[in-house]
Amino acid sequence: MIKVGIIGAGKMCQNGHLPAFDKLDECKIVAICDINDAKLEQMKQRYPEAHLYSDFKEMIDSEELDAVDICTPNNIHSIAAVYALEKGLHVLCEKPDAVSVAEAERMKNATEKSGKTLMVIRNNRFRPSTKFLKQFISDGKMGEIYAGRCGWIRRRGIPGWGGWFTDKEQSGGGPLIDLGVHIIDLSMYLMGNARPVTVSGSTYTKFAHTSHSKMDVEDLAMGFIRFDNGACLQIEFSWASNIAGDQIFVELRGEKAGSRFSAMDNKLEIFTEEYGNNITIAPSINDYNCMPHHEANIRHFVDVICGRCEPDFTPEQGLNMVKILEALYKSAELGHEISLVD
Repeated sequence: MIKVGIIGAGKMCQNGHLPAFDKLDECKIVAICDINDAKLEQMKQRYPEAHLYSDFKEMIDSEELDAVDICTPNNIHSIAAVYALEKGLHVLCEKPDAVSVAEAERMKNATEKSGKTLMVIRNNRFRPSTKFLKQFISDGKMGEIYAGRCGWIRRRGIPGWGGWFTDKEQSGGGPLIDLGVHIIDLSMYLMGNARPVTVSGSTYTKFAHTSHSKMDVEDLAMGFIRFDNGACLQIEFSWASNIAGDQIFVELRGEKAGSRFSAMDNKLEIFTEEYGNNITIAPSINDYNCMPHHEANIRHFVDVICGRCEPDFTPEQGLNMVKILEALYKSAELGHEISLVD
């Protein structure tokens, strides 16, 4: 039996993570930590046998755990992960990996030293559409993927206004660090996880005045990433923009074929040419008539720590992601391209 301790019992934990653990007979939630007494009371009703804590270090030191699941505000991710890894525990953590490159490096070093698994949620990798397209690319049917464009843009959708999402000290940033992690990672995963070498970005905060609540993060981020294999990726992420409507998309350009995935209308299309004619392939895949993506990701984590498969995600990929995010914010601040190569 894998004994799991929960760190942070908010909505993401309750709606995304716990339903997955509840379906896994080999896992048991034995301890739960949150600084909010009301959330702990909710958890007590759900898991009456679990021990409750307000300090995650006390929980880790007091319980005989095998793994922890971290669903706290962003600025706690690396602190809790490193502490758990140093205590010999496997770690599952919500995105983003960390709010700075230095913290992401500490996480990577801690997992390498401990020999334990560190996995940060990358649930979009587990979509059926992603799996189909990844196999299509791996089989060489798109040829070299040399360019991409991706985004998650909202007309109006600033989350938890006045809470930790819009507080830079706790979140580390706005839609770039919130939404960008998902879709940049999905794009890079499909493109082969090449190493990023330079980034250029701009950020804007134009909607903070529409509320009396605190908001010191961007509401729009745009940028450009170059990779060591010559490929590039355009990005756009917003919580609020004067646009026609919300979009979540990944477009890839390959030598033999291109593709576009749109999450809003659950549509994958592949664009190629046969016998001198342009053709569009539209696989019939329903990403929502399947196992929830968080559940699939968490099942993968359990399979990895049980030795049944190799990890789909590596800490090196997490470090590269945080390097991109930090450099994009730095580029926006300084007004020029930032190199990630020493």
